[in-house]
Amino acid sequence: MLLLHPKKEDYAHLDPRSKEIMQKTIEFFETKGKAKLKADYHNMVWYKDFLDFVKENELFAPLLTPSTYGGGDPAYRWDTRRICDMNEILGFYGLPYWYTWQVTILGLGPIWMSANETAKKKAAQLLKEGHIFAFGLSERAHGADLYSTEMALTPLGNGRYVADGGKYYIGNGNEAAMVSTFGKNSETDEYVFFAVDSRHEAYDCVQNVVAWQGFVAEYALNGYPVTEDDILSTGQEAWNAALNTVNVGKFNLGWGSIGICTHALYEAITHAANRNLYGKWVTDFPHIRQLFVDAYARLAAMKLFSTRAIDYMRSASLEDRRYLLYNPMVKMKVTTEGEHVINLLWDVIAARGFEKDVYFEMAAREIRALPKLEGTVHVNMALVVKFMKNFLFNPGQFPEIPKRDDPANDDFLFNQGPTGGLSKVLFHDYRLAYDSMDLPNLAVFKEQIEAFKRFLMAAPPSKEQSRDIDFLLSLGELFTLVAYGQLILEKAAMDDVDKNLVDQIFDVMVRDFSKFALEIYSKPNSTPEQMELCQKMIRKPHVDPARFGTVWNDHVYALKGAYEMNA
Repeated sequence: MLLLHPKKEDYAHLDPRSKEIMQKTIEFFETKGKAKLKADYHNMVWYKDFLDFVKENELFAPLLTPSTYGGGDPAYRWDTRRICDMNEILGFYGLPYWYTWQVTILGLGPIWMSANETAKKKAAQLLKEGHIFAFGLSERAHGADLYSTEMALTPLGNGRYVADGGKYYIGNGNEAAMVSTFGKNSETDEYVFFAVDSRHEAYDCVQNVVAWQGFVAEYALNGYPVTEDDILSTGQEAWNAALNTVNVGKFNLGWGSIGICTHALYEAITHAANRNLYGKWVTDFPHIRQLFVDAYARLAAMKLFSTRAIDYMRSASLEDRRYLLYNPMVKMKVTTEGEHVINLLWDVIAARGFEKDVYFEMAAREIRALPKLEGTVHVNMALVVKFMKNFLFNPGQFPEIPKRDDPANDDFLFNQGPTGGLSKVLFHDYRLAYDSMDLPNLAVFKEQIEAFKRFLMAAPPSKEQSRDIDFLLSLGELFTLVAYGQLILEKAAMDDVDKNLVDQIFDVMVRDFSKFALEIYSKPNSTPEQMELCQKMIRKPHVDPARFGTVWNDHVYALKGAYEMNA
């Protein structure tokens, strides 16, 4: 199956220990049951039962410990494919559980990227003991503006320091055994990452800043003693560690969205298919079928793109940095698509989506968070557009990246190097993927891409328009769709996905492309020439009732009653 079915998924691509971890995690939630899951969510109960389960079963340690620090156990490795499997499971059952896992990953980033062997060995031991971690980056006044950090580390001499300052919006900040904290040396003004322990008396956990089941802390360090053993990195290395850690962590957000949407889809189709209104089953109404098929096509696209993006993450090197485009797209595009999926499903189930006993009520709230974490959509779009010129007009030569579900350690993710030079990153020719299939809506979409390229060549954004973030966001959406379609096609070809489904995905993408072209046409500062070229991008998808019917029957309606969480 393309979508996760927790009770049927066999994780055939995983080794026995990894498979056991995934299946035990599923068993934990199914044993807990939906009623208790929802009760804990509504009562904002700290998920001690889950963390106890993680500790008792040594769950996080194998998945989040690089092989160098795994004591020779082959199950211990940083393997992005396995991490995404866990992301999907935890998103499927509840974002609070995903969140404690996610911020542990972020907290570990600066540690595994450092040259501090003492800190690394300490982290490996703490993971093995079942502890969680935290990433102390943002501050109340400045958010994630690293330039403006006020956390101060003051040298005292003889390898001793003292830390003073506050951090804000820090997940796991209430119980993390190591909190990777970003600040500045008060004497040299150099950036620095250092580790602190939330249980230390000089660490003040001020509050949980959200009314939620998880803990998102404000904490303050008041004369917190720091030694050389706690210093993770300084100067440019600390800066790089901050950004490269986010590169690793934000990839998880798209997978959280995929898990949420999958569970919500099962619940929605089963509810609608068993509801009779005005003498007809709800799923017999044409508009309901359209909503479901669009939701399924978007969710299928999310998973196909994100799964293929794993291959580029795992195969990355200093010579192949294509992941730097696909990675923020999993964070930005996939999470916003998740919002679309939930909105479509909510239009089907209507008031049922508010009821306290359904998973959907939780999903509808939590899906909104993911586009807003680890950099807003706007920040990530500003990053994505830097790759547009080379991607569309200056392809490079690369060996084909295979499916990467092999049990290997992803060493490069903790040695990504400098964070600059994005405009020099090259990509393989996207047309290779687009020419791999012959489908009606794919053909329409290819014509839209060519019209977009003519727009960029004949009437590119002026200097004023290039400074207009609103204009660039719409332009970036068009470019994002091109790269999105590329990886969807690559994965669909690798896995022999039903061509009817692939063409239905591009039915949605043709409409999306037209929508964003119309946005640019309608901008206050778009020129007459740009407006004329935008009209060339606005196209109607190829209509095929037989294709639509196949997708409805074989992919969507087939999910009726397929999964329901244990009570």
